[in-house]
Amino acid sequence: MRTDSSSGTDPSAGALPARKHIQAGEGGVPVLDVVIPVYNEEKDLRPCVDRLYDHLVRTFPYRFRITIADNASTDSTPQVAARLASTMESVRYVRLEQKGRGRALCTVWSASEAPILAYMDVDLSTDLNALLPLVAPLVSGHSDLAIGSRLSRSSRVVRGPKREFISRAYNLILRGSLQARFSDAQCGFKAIRRDVAQVLLPLVEDTGWFFDTEMLVLAERAGLRIHEVPVDWVDDPDSTVHIVKTATDDLKGVWRVGRALATGSLPLDRLTRPFGDDPRDRQLPGVPGGLARQLVGFCVVGVLSTLFYLLLYSLCRVFVEPQIANALALLVSAVANTAANRRLTFGVRGRESAVRHQAQGLVVFGIGLALTSGSLAALDAAAGDPSHSTELGVLIAANLAATVLRFLLFRAWVFPDRRDDTPPEPVPAYDMHKVPAGVGADQPWDATVQLHAVRPHDHDPRNAR
Repeated sequence: MRTDSSSGTDPSAGALPARKHIQAGEGGVPVLDVVIPVYNEEKDLRPCVDRLYDHLVRTFPYRFRITIADNASTDSTPQVAARLASTMESVRYVRLEQKGRGRALCTVWSASEAPILAYMDVDLSTDLNALLPLVAPLVSGHSDLAIGSRLSRSSRVVRGPKREFISRAYNLILRGSLQARFSDAQCGFKAIRRDVAQVLLPLVEDTGWFFDTEMLVLAERAGLRIHEVPVDWVDDPDSTVHIVKTATDDLKGVWRVGRALATGSLPLDRLTRPFGDDPRDRQLPGVPGGLARQLVGFCVVGVLSTLFYLLLYSLCRVFVEPQIANALALLVSAVANTAANRRLTFGVRGRESAVRHQAQGLVVFGIGLALTSGSLAALDAAAGDPSHSTELGVLIAANLAATVLRFLLFRAWVFPDRRDDTPPEPVPAYDMHKVPAGVGADQPWDATVQLHAVRPHDHDPRNAR
């Protein structure tokens, strides 16, 4: 989406580059770094790493690495992890002296040189056949983040009613409070591009279980693309997660992030892509540059803001005279209208120029105030003491005229389309026949992602006993 920041193409400003297909690793650099955060997992760690390592060797066509991130374990987990790292190729061990899954992921991901960063829980509740579909859209440059979803229609999940209720209730809270559109925030099966992580992770404050949710909410609000993969998932009855404490911390995180988004204190403009990365930024012969989409968005915002304005006017009219009620209602609704059109209609994100946009919006508000106040004055002069319904009718007509003028001023003056006339740098074509480093000559390589056949009925995790 278009942003108003002219620094969108300035790397020093922190904006993201255009997405490109990731080439096979060179010089021993893995393409994928899978992090397994652990705390006192001496029993499950070796089976988990053995299974994951075997799966990646058999199915993953790029060079990979498995990183064990120890969150200050107090049992023999450090010894088990160290032995695995010393005896298995492409396995490394990182020790942290503080607990927190988010802290572990942020630490390891920030230091990793792999272009694709992923993580999964040590219990491997998620079927590993979803791993390649998870990272494929990130490798291709199609998406910025990818998550496994247990709540998708095609997911196959085995878990008790208590966890099912908590998971769905939590995601309903996210949708209602933070307007989240992703379906599953807490599934321990996620991946992110390194260039995105470098800019996104410094904005994430949580170091515990809310880390995932905060990262996804900020990415979504910044307009990044989140790919969802339906997964097969079997609950681990021996999980050490404290549900009540985790739920309480998550709700505190929801409040903190919601307040930060409401006050505009998060610099989400750092996560914007440059002009031309979004196909809606392209200029096509015979197609107006987003005019149709902007008209639809402006009309939707206009209808909602008009209803909001009329409600405010009716409330204020109980206490003050019509002119004052009109001015107050129009002022409040104009600020909300400018903010909504800035984000939804014209696709401007981040805090940059937000004050200038509101100032220009107030100028447009002044024009609307003149039209509506003039209409009320003319009505009062003509009818003396008009009824409330007559006042509303006149205001609706005056607002329709002001709406047309507002759209024209917004499009031409407040949010002009500052497209960069320089065509974007072409993405180099990917050689589909090139064998990635780490793939042996006796191991066939097909760059296309093959679809897994539907598994037999007996292999559906929901049939497990």
